[in-house]
Amino acid sequence: MSAHPNLSTTTDLELFIHQFHQAVETESPSNDKAALHRSARLFSALGEGLMGEPAQIDVIDGFPHLVWRFGNGPRRVVLIGHHDTVWPLGTIDDMPFTISGGIIRGPGTDDMKGGVLIAMHALKKVKEQLGTLDGVTLLVTADEELGSLTSRDLIEHESAHARASLVFESGGPNGEVKVARKGVAIYHLNVTGRAAHAGVEPEKGINATVEVASQVVKIAGLHKPEAGTSVVPSFMHSGTTTNTVPANATLSIDSRATSAREQQRVDQALRRLRPVIPGAQLHLDGGINRPPWERKVSAHLFARARKVAQELGHDELKPIMVGGGSDGNFTAALGTPTLDGLGTVGGGSHAVDEHARIASILPRVDLTAGLVVDLLTSDQ
Repeated sequence: MSAHPNLSTTTDLELFIHQFHQAVETESPSNDKAALHRSARLFSALGEGLMGEPAQIDVIDGFPHLVWRFGNGPRRVVLIGHHDTVWPLGTIDDMPFTISGGIIRGPGTDDMKGGVLIAMHALKKVKEQLGTLDGVTLLVTADEELGSLTSRDLIEHESAHARASLVFESGGPNGEVKVARKGVAIYHLNVTGRAAHAGVEPEKGINATVEVASQVVKIAGLHKPEAGTSVVPSFMHSGTTTNTVPANATLSIDSRATSAREQQRVDQALRRLRPVIPGAQLHLDGGINRPPWERKVSAHLFARARKVAQELGHDELKPIMVGGGSDGNFTAALGTPTLDGLGTVGGGSHAVDEHARIASILPRVDLTAGLVVDLLTSDQ
């Protein structure tokens, strides 16, 4: 293994925090393309300052994805992050960027603007040591929070033959890295009945509320926690007024599974649903969004990362499996060794207490830089 890049310094941290402040204050909700373009321009400039090159900005259906592709040869290491957040414009006024007690707070601090900066700062260190980043891709997408609908092809194209994919979502609560994730499937069941006056002639109606209630019971029965599968009927809406037989109802369903087999079982069962009430109609939208990421795909790469952490003098690096999906699900499904959770360590993702711990930043930069150097210089 080649010697690790020089350890990060207080000066590096000061620059990181300054850029973190800029990134958080440049709000970038997933559904606001103008805001996303402002964020993309900022991250391209930050990346140019750190790595020496601006991003190529690939705009797909209005979403600006940033790609740094160093060298023309095969991809050896792909680093993946996203610059969109769940927070609407104006959130920064109620959740300003603040630093107190070693904690940085603000929208996107945990998910995942700090993670993007960790990747950039790590690649700066790799370039300083090796003199090149040939074989490396850094991909920062703009629609992860919406399911990566326009960026998935980019992610898969860059990662398909890589030695490793590194994903910069936040780490576990104690600094763990993520070595497996459940697959994610999201569905929307639409029920069509027929309206009628609830007091005068209810028998002429087809009650969509009763129909959707019957379907909820069936759907909840697909839940199988002993197999690592969750099927949760979540948001539901039906009816218009108290004195009207409901003509329409909608139901959202969130399903997570640890195996492709279980994911397919649930998908097929949902597509076989049939109405209970004569005349009612069912229409199912949605489907599998992210395939399961099974732990075996990450085993060897995690062992490398743990060894790098040990050589850096870090606490023992530990693995964790989580239920939420990420772009790592896509790369792992390709068979590409994948490691996630290399971003900041904090908490409150998608919540008002979103935060990152300052003490986690430099160790994550150094770990990432060391791992990338190892992957670029080792024959194994």
